[in-house]
Amino acid sequence: MPVIPNTQAQEIPWRPGYRNFVLAGSEQGLACIAGYSVIEPGAGAPLHVHEGVDEIFIVLEGTLDLRLGEQQLRVNADHTIAIPAGVPHAFVAVGPTPVRMFTFMPRNRAIAEATTYLEGGPPAGAQQH
Repeated sequence: MPVIPNTQAQEIPWRPGYRNFVLAGSEQGLACIAGYSVIEPGAGAPLHVHEGVDEIFIVLEGTLDLRLGEQQLRVNADHTIAIPAGVPHAFVAVGPTPVRMFTFMPRNRAIAEATTYLEGGPPAGAQQH
């Protein structure tokens, strides 16, 4: 179905304190994937890199402490994060409220097939994303 109610998005098991939902992807016949994440303060993703796959975050609420390559940044709501393929990155939600953000990748299964973890390991549902 080309119109997806966001409240009915499929939740994929991810990390403690990090909820991940697929808004649109392979089930809609798309090669790309759009997601929505809710990340509790203190939760996030360890240092990792996507080979050959860009990633975009649109931060709607909250604040991320972001490592992007050699840069350490604090990113607040109403900002977009453009992560080029091959750039190591990690992030943690900081502050009193959860981070809510949209995520986009140009290829389905990029988490499962094009991601190398430089610290930690893949999320629980990596094979589904």
